[in-house]
Order: sequence, then structure tokens, then C-alpha cells
Amino acid sequence: MESKILDKLDAIAAMKPKVAVVGSMNADYTVWTQRLPKPGETVQGSPMTVLAGGKSGNQAVTAALLGARVHMLGAVGNDSNADFLLRALTNAGVEIDAVRHVDGPSGTTVITVDAQGENTIVYSPGSNGQVDVPYIESVKSILSSSAVLGLCLESPLEAVTAAARIAHEAGVRVLFNDSPFLAQLPSDLVSNTDILLVNEHELVQLLGMEPPIDGNWDMFDWESAQLHLCEVGFSETIVTLGGNGSVVLRSESIGDRKAASMTRIEPIRVSAIDTTGCGDSFMGTVLVGLASGLTLVDAVRLASYVSAYAATGKGAQASYGDAGAIKTKFAQYPGI
Repeated sequence: MESKILDKLDAIAAMKPKVAVVGSMNADYTVWTQRLPKPGETVQGSPMTVLAGGKSGNQAVTAALLGARVHMLGAVGNDSNADFLLRALTNAGVEIDAVRHVDGPSGTTVITVDAQGENTIVYSPGSNGQVDVPYIESVKSILSSSAVLGLCLESPLEAVTAAARIAHEAGVRVLFNDSPFLAQLPSDLVSNTDILLVNEHELVQLLGMEPPIDGNWDMFDWESAQLHLCEVGFSETIVTLGGNGSVVLRSESIGDRKAASMTRIEPIRVSAIDTTGCGDSFMGTVLVGLASGLTLVDAVRLASYVSAYAATGKGAQASYGDAGAIKTKFAQYPGI
């Protein structure tokens, strides 16, 4: 009988798989308010809080807290936020020796969170914009020796593409999150990506498909979506559905035709306080799951629990838990 999904956290911690993450580290300037303001409207909020974030930094912290050996690759500025961000990564167990230091401000975001945990985010790249191809070439040995690489688009596209190519050619599995969303992706990036991660809205934009009229994604034509994805160049894709769980899409060649499969992953229901960084904790968990030998489906199932845990706390990295905290939280959850 297959072991309970959360028990896999123990195996991950014992294995200490190697994960590399290339991308962003941001100081999140965060305020909580009863509801998000409409255009031109002013609402009252809580005192401003500065929290450690950045999509890639968040992913790295998640993977490290779950027991992986994680190398963070990217750039910070020469401001006070740089020390703050690197200290947060180090405290989580992330290796930062290869992080580049550049002149100017570090990356920042301005985040507003409402009473239901929904948020709006404005991103200023800062030092993240100075992650270039020569830097990526300088960390080639780290990329090539990892089990899996995580990428998103909060770094320049040329650098992201170079990292994917170096890792893929070395036999390292590449998980690419098309976020912030870009519809037209370089063919070199697509061909060197093993697994694509998008949300449902990004999926239909990428493929030029129509979303379900009633918002019921269980009635969406997932088989056609995967066949379209295969035509684009992605044979394995994770599609997150917010509070409705996720879907794993895969295709394979059978003779002269393509066969598609879809696995629906049910959501883990919690009372959300703040969803900031939940998607990043999801991806960070998939990274560490794949690096430790889990199937893609099991890695996504595990990620559902870890990201649900993150939704019960404020902020991104500040809301993340280690393996023990997550197991304790969901010990009595039905179905595990």
C-alpha cells in the first residue's frame, strides 16, 4: 500500500536532494486592509510591514525548509534590503554563496492583502534585472550538479533561457513557471523545459483557448489543452486552479499519435489568512519532490498541503513551515 503523502516529507529530509533556483529576491512591502481598493479609491490599511519575498527566493526557502540542499542564484543590491533578504534565506538553510551583489536597489514588491486573503502585487525588479547571461555561465557548475532547477520570469528572459539550456543539457530536470506571464516564449526556453507550471488563466492565454463559461474547470477540455501544449513543446504541465486544486497534464507518443492524460488533484481546504507566496511554496515543494524522486503527481499532491499551510499565515516566507509543522497541521486531515 502506498504510504501517506505527508510521510514522504521524512524521506525527503533524509535524502537532502540538491535543488537550484535561479531568479528573484524581493523585499515585500505589505499592508493588510478590509478590502482591496477600486481604481482611484483610497482605503485604510494596517501599518506597513516589510517581509522577505520574491518568487524564486520563496521557492528556495520552501525547498530548504522541507529538507533539500538549495542553491539560490540571483542578484541583490547594495541597500539594506540586500542584507535582510540574504539573512532570511540563510536562516531557512538556503545556500547563498553564489548570489551576485550589484549596485542599486534590491528587488521590491508592494502588496495589498484583503480580509479574505486575496492580494494585489506591484513588482519592481531592481537588482533582479541585472541577472545576466555571463552570471548564469559563472554558476554553470551549480546548475549542472543539481537534481532539478526552478525558473520563473522575474529575471531577464535571456538569463532564464541560458539557465534552462545549461541545466537541461546536463540532464537536470527543469521546472519553469511562466510568471509574470509571457505568451510568446523563446523556442530555446521551451525546448529546454521539462515541466511547465501555469495557472488556469495563463493556460488559456498561452493556448488561445476559451475558459469555461461557468467557471467550472472540471468541464474544461483538458485533453485538447494537453495536445495543444504538446504542439507548443510542453509534454508535462501543472495547472494550478487557485482554491480548486490543480491538474497534472502529460502526453506521450504511442506509435504515430499523441496520447494525453489528466490527473486532477483536489484542493486542501483551509481558512486562508493571506495567499501571498502560496504559489511559490507550491512550486518549491514540487521542486524538492522531483529532486527526491517522487512522481510528478505525488510531488503536486504534497505541494497542495504545503501551499495550503502557507495560506494560514501572513506574508510569503514568513508563513512557510518546515516538515514537522506541516505534518502536525494536517495530521488529522481526511484522505492522507
